[in-house]
Amino acid sequence: MIGLIQRVNHAQVEVNENCIAQINKGILSLVAIQKNDTPSHAEKLLNRILGYRVFPDNNGKMNMSLQEIQAGLLLVPQFTLAADTKKGTRPSFSSAATPEDGEDLFAHMLNYARQVYSNVEQGKFGADMKVSLTNDGPVTFWIEV
Repeated sequence: MIGLIQRVNHAQVEVNENCIAQINKGILSLVAIQKNDTPSHAEKLLNRILGYRVFPDNNGKMNMSLQEIQAGLLLVPQFTLAADTKKGTRPSFSSAATPEDGEDLFAHMLNYARQVYSNVEQGKFGADMKVSLTNDGPVTFWIEV
């Protein structure tokens, strides 16, 4: 599983011109599910996202996690992160999970997230989403489990 996390001041997801999710300060994570990913991968990635120290402490150092500051978490499925871009000019999605497996694992990740964290929003699997954000920093990290 892959999570592209971005520290944000604001992020939102629109589907059909309707806002379906939004957070203020927090983390927007684009999530890609690959073949052979399991529910334990989803839980491990979620725990890393919640515990990743990307927020400044009182000294301005990135020492605080999302869990510590209790800000928003917006999880957005994005299978294109699983693309193989090593050669050519057209991405290959052969490493991405099937839509059915991807949807199941994304749902598992969301359920787990809501069990362990209180401020979770979500994008819509398989939808044409418009994701907007104000990246804080910018601070962006690629996490893979």
